[in-house]
Order: sequence, then C-alpha cells, then structure tokens
Amino acid sequence: MITSPLRRMLRLGGLVGRVGVSLAGEGLRSLGAAEDSRAARRRDLLVRNAVRVVETLGELKGAAMKVGQMLSLHEAVLPPEVAVVLRGLQRQAPRLPFEIVAYELDAALPGWRRLFREIEPEAFAAASIGQVHRATLADGRLVVVKVQYPLIAEVIEADLDNLRLILETLFALVSEADFEPVWSEVRDRLREELDYLHEAESARRLAALHAEVPEIVVPAVIDEATSRRVITLERLGGLGADEACGPGVEQALRDRWGRTLFEFLLRGLYRHRFLHADPNLANFAFLPDGRLAVYDFGCVKEVPERLASGYAALSRAVLAERAAEVPPLLAALGVRRAGGEAVGEDLIAPYAALLGEVFRAAPAYRFGEDDSVYRRLFELGWTDLGEASDLVFPHDLVFVNRTVGGHFGNLCRLRAEGPWREILLDYVEE
Repeated sequence: MITSPLRRMLRLGGLVGRVGVSLAGEGLRSLGAAEDSRAARRRDLLVRNAVRVVETLGELKGAAMKVGQMLSLHEAVLPPEVAVVLRGLQRQAPRLPFEIVAYELDAALPGWRRLFREIEPEAFAAASIGQVHRATLADGRLVVVKVQYPLIAEVIEADLDNLRLILETLFALVSEADFEPVWSEVRDRLREELDYLHEAESARRLAALHAEVPEIVVPAVIDEATSRRVITLERLGGLGADEACGPGVEQALRDRWGRTLFEFLLRGLYRHRFLHADPNLANFAFLPDGRLAVYDFGCVKEVPERLASGYAALSRAVLAERAAEVPPLLAALGVRRAGGEAVGEDLIAPYAALLGEVFRAAPAYRFGEDDSVYRRLFELGWTDLGEASDLVFPHDLVFVNRTVGGHFGNLCRLRAEGPWREILLDYVEE
C-alpha cells in the first residue's frame, strides 16, 4: 500500500489521465464505424478501464478504494463484464503480508498472542481500511479479526484532500449545487470508520435492536480482542455474495434473502432510525436457512426523525400514485432548486411512475429482469442530468440515498421476487 500523500495524489491523477486518454482515443477511432462495432469496442474499453480502476484503487486502499466500492454498488447499470471487475474492489483487493499485520497487532492489541490459538496468515477479505483474517480464540471460539492497515489514518487524510479536488471537479460537471454539504457527510463517515471501538459499539447496538428479529444475525463483539485499530467478531459462516447469487441457489431461497435484506433496510430507516449504511453485498453472509448475517459496522447513519417521516410520506405518495404531493414533500426535506424553488412535478412524475412498477406489481415483482426498473431509473437520471443539475440535497440524505440505491442493486443481483408493496406499507404506515 502506498502511504506517501504525494505518491498517492500522483497515482490518482495518473489514473484519471489514463482513463481520459483512453476514452478520447476510442472516440477518434470510432468515427465512421458501424453502430454494432462502436458498441463492442466501447464495452471492451469499459472493461479495460475498470481493470485499471480496480488495480489502482485496490493498491491505494483508503478513501480512494472506498469511492471505487461505492461505484461498484450500481452494477445493474453497468455491462456485466465491468460489474464483475468492479466487484473485485469489495473483497479482492491486494492483501498485506502477515508479518506487517502482526506488527500492527503488536502495536494495537498488546498480548494478542495469548488471546488467539491461531490466526490464519492469509487474509480472506481485504477492505478499504483494514483486512480480515479468520482466527480461533484460546478458548476455541471461531472468530474473524479485522486489522487496520499501517498509517491508514494519515492515508485517509491525504486521500480526502486529493479526492475532494477530483470529486468536486466531477460534481461541478453535473450539478450547480454546493458541494460542501455532500463532501462533509462523506468525510465524516470515512473518519468514523477509523475507530473500531465506535464500530464495535454500532455492532452491539444493531444486535440489541435485532434481538427479536430471527432473520437477522449480528455477530458478537469479542471485547478483549478489540481496540481502536483491531476488531474481533464471532464467525458465523454462510455463503458469500458471489455464491448466494450463483446459478446453483434455489429461487425461493434468494427470495427469502431478498425480503430479509429489504426489511433490514426499512427497519433501519423507519423503525430504528439507525441505518447500516454500507450496502455492499459482501458485508452479508447468506445462511442456508434463509437468515442473513451482517458484518462491517464502520459506516452507520443516525437517521433524523424528520428525514424518516419525510421518506415515509414520499413512499405513501408514490404507492398511492399521488405524484403531485411529491414536490412539497421534497421541499420539506430540503430538496429544492439552487435558487430556492420547489422541484417541478414534471421532473418527478417519471421517477414516481417507475418506482410504482415495483410497488404496484401484483402479486409480486422480480428484481434484475432485462427491463429492470433499477436500470431504467439510472437511464432516466442520465437523460434528466441537465434538468436536475441545480438540485440541492441536504447532507443527511447522502448516505441514506446511497444505502437505499445500493440495496435496490443488491435485490437486482439476487434477482429476488417478493410482495414489496405489502412489505413497504407495513413500515410506512406505522
């Protein structure tokens, strides 16, 4: 992992430059080519650039890798080949040798050698801020241990400075709104992820909130093997995301997982107002009896009551096909034009109609079909990019919207079918 701020900035800048040159060169080569030929070449180009992104951001780790993981959530709007490559950022980033991990354990968790009977030297997952090893405690309990990368706090701060410049430039291409509220929310969540004691407390809180929900399993925190830079959790087993979404899994089981995932989202947003806000499917283990085990509690979001109530009112309006009610509800949430005007119904109505397809389908709707609503929502967003460029969103919506959108993508990947309207009504009518 590169830790020098200057070298990281140069790598990020070089990545942007290589992708830009590649796109520009393809544009020149495609002049006069047939439509089918251009489409095939563009798909190949996207795959090659996705590989570049994964290699660079995976090596850099830190905030740079986290941004790449956010991109990978929206796989339903990407060619399958590109989605597969980007998913590599979720669990398959380059691992550090165990000699370095042991050094970090010595510093962050003195006496760790007496706590563990064994720690597997090869990491089975590598995240943006730390990597995860399977282990066995001295008393025989099976656990997973996440250890922060060396100097990651300094790396995060360096990435924040560099990424702000890059992201603010990109943001300005599609929006006239103030970037600062968006950036402050992203920055605060990333900094929170550095404190594994905070993550441990979030895990305990989620476990308590779901104590009476048998479909959700939250692993216990091993307090004596947890510190600010190391967190140890009970190991629960189950299938990984790729296996759960693979061809050998029965549709009925996928549907159960999908419903559990959807209710996990709704429960966090509406009932608990405490949202697990990192919706990478790799953060869940899929148990063969239909339950979901939840991992990675570094990114959580306290949902203000005003926002939860506003989201519920918006959901009720969409379910009842009352699109005219949506603009004032958005205004109450703080979503408006940069000049202060309310968002017009003409911009809102097509989105409400598409969402209505999911929540009015009887008796059920299956995510992930070729004409997926999720895909069409993103296509509509690109079509309306100019019209929506001056929309202002309050900072509290950044991670809530990211989580909702990410789980819609997860349901597409699972190809889950369910009575989504009935489920949603149960929560928004409370």
